[in-house]
Amino acid sequence: MAEIKTLAVVGSGQMGSGIAQLGAVHGLDVWLVDTDPDALVRATKSISSSIQRFVSNAHLSQAAGSDALRRLKYTSNLEDLHSVDVVIEAIVESTEVKKKLFSELDKIAKASAILASNTSSISITRLASATSRPCQVIGMHFMNPPPIMKLVEIVRGADTSDETFSLTKALAERFGKIVICSQDYSGFIVNRILMPMINEAFFTLYTGVAMKEDIDAGMKLGTNHPMGPLELADFIGLDVCLSIMRVLHAGLGDNKYAPCPLLVQYVDAGRLGRKRGIGVYDYRKIPEPVKPTPRL
Repeated sequence: MAEIKTLAVVGSGQMGSGIAQLGAVHGLDVWLVDTDPDALVRATKSISSSIQRFVSNAHLSQAAGSDALRRLKYTSNLEDLHSVDVVIEAIVESTEVKKKLFSELDKIAKASAILASNTSSISITRLASATSRPCQVIGMHFMNPPPIMKLVEIVRGADTSDETFSLTKALAERFGKIVICSQDYSGFIVNRILMPMINEAFFTLYTGVAMKEDIDAGMKLGTNHPMGPLELADFIGLDVCLSIMRVLHAGLGDNKYAPCPLLVQYVDAGRLGRKRGIGVYDYRKIPEPVKPTPRL
């Protein structure tokens, strides 16, 4: 079995940056790719801060942290990925956008390279169809944030080979992750269960059953969830939740997966959650009123 030494991650958002950090910390030479140079600057700062927190908390030695940062390279040019062993895509949750990227990667990456997707809901078989190497295409769904969450969900497409699966599973385990395996159905395991719960929480709010704080408190204190479903939706991003619900609805053909109108309305309004400062909850800092200067 071939040894994986080099990794590329396409997409430098929270998920992509976290996956790139994992690779570098665990001894791989890593390219992090984004078409937006400003996004790469933000990712550089984010990864550096994250690694420093691990060092400060004694979860990583200073030498290991410095080595990880040296292993990371940043680029906006996909051509730089011509010799990597594995490419993990972590871009927007859109079938057409991902297929276009996979088609481009197929032409650039070396013949033996594995093309993996961090998609949380989209068919791996459909993505693989955009390439000439469907046996080397696989789903590798990390949980957010990747450096901390212990789970990786691996999804085989219709033609994914045993070797590709074994190499991908070994890579996830090298990262210290626990692996679960799903068949290639819309939403896979985690989001097939999680997103309808979040959607139902929106319906509960939409129909006036309870206030958002009570809905979240009910699930946290009544079922021992660390976050309420509405809080979690804000953390994930309401646009991502809506996209996954639409994939479930279209892929499974059941109206029970139809997105709640309130979720659609929030996304239309740009209320996407923590990343925008407002979603179900408002995270914007309200400035304190200016106190009048006392006069003598």
